[in-house]
Amino acid sequence: MVERSVLIGLLVTAAIVAAVVVEGDSSVKILVKTVKGKKVCDQGWECKGWSEFCCNLTISDYFQTYQFENLFSKRNSPVAHAVGFWDYRSFIIASSIYQPVGFGTTGGKLMQMKEVAAFLGHVGCKTSCGYGVSTGGPLAWGLCYNKEMSPSQSYCDDYYKYTYPCTPGAEYYGRGALPIFWNYNYGATGEALKVNLLDHPEYIEQNATLAFQAAIWRWMTPVKKSQPSAHDVFVGNWKPTKNDTLAKRVPGFGTTMNILYGDQICGQGDIDPMNNIISHYQYYLDLLGVGREQAGAHENLTCAEQVPFNPSYTATS
Repeated sequence: MVERSVLIGLLVTAAIVAAVVVEGDSSVKILVKTVKGKKVCDQGWECKGWSEFCCNLTISDYFQTYQFENLFSKRNSPVAHAVGFWDYRSFIIASSIYQPVGFGTTGGKLMQMKEVAAFLGHVGCKTSCGYGVSTGGPLAWGLCYNKEMSPSQSYCDDYYKYTYPCTPGAEYYGRGALPIFWNYNYGATGEALKVNLLDHPEYIEQNATLAFQAAIWRWMTPVKKSQPSAHDVFVGNWKPTKNDTLAKRVPGFGTTMNILYGDQICGQGDIDPMNNIISHYQYYLDLLGVGREQAGAHENLTCAEQVPFNPSYTATS
């Protein structure tokens, strides 16, 4: 089966690169050639495939195990709900699929670090169990969950019964690093990753690499073809149209929230759920040594006044 071969492939990759990721590998040789006047590179397992982005630093060059541990310092505490599940190696292996297309490899080192902090800021907020006066502070509890603990429903929408029909017995509650909800989202994500998540949504909570891979795919992929991805608006690939400007959508972190959450978070003023995501991003910038002052102007950080790209009646969760 396709999904079984993909999962086996992830495990084999994990075994091959385990020592490299944990210990570092200064022996990786950067292969360089010119294609149609453009310099492209290959850096082995982490950034493979002759890409201009592979000529830059790879994520493991500037984001290492100890930094991951600092960002998610409470994830394996006894009171956490996914003890032993999330780790640095799973993140790096998942990212290696997307580094050749620019994830964490776009621009110079500062932009690269900011993108990883931004992506993980969303992840940390959406998987946090740090509330109130939690030990270590509320921002230290990212990756506490890998699934929704008390689902209120099965998240099966029959509107998609011809494209993404619900599998009997399957539950499409929230799972993952950027939690996936609903049959149609599991179906679309599974198609992209070549894993049968429609029949087996549980794979996301069983394999941390796959969970990170699904989240990075969401970050890198527009909700609609006519719209930018979160990656695009963050790294500066996206140029707002006149309509975007009128809708107060500008490049930066704020618009990543618009793309990922729509009017669940954006266009509602200065609300706590939005500010919590921003706080995670700023906190991670500080921990990485970049500093929150590099996050940009307030208008680039927030989506408080932005008109959603996709109103809730058409937006995906």
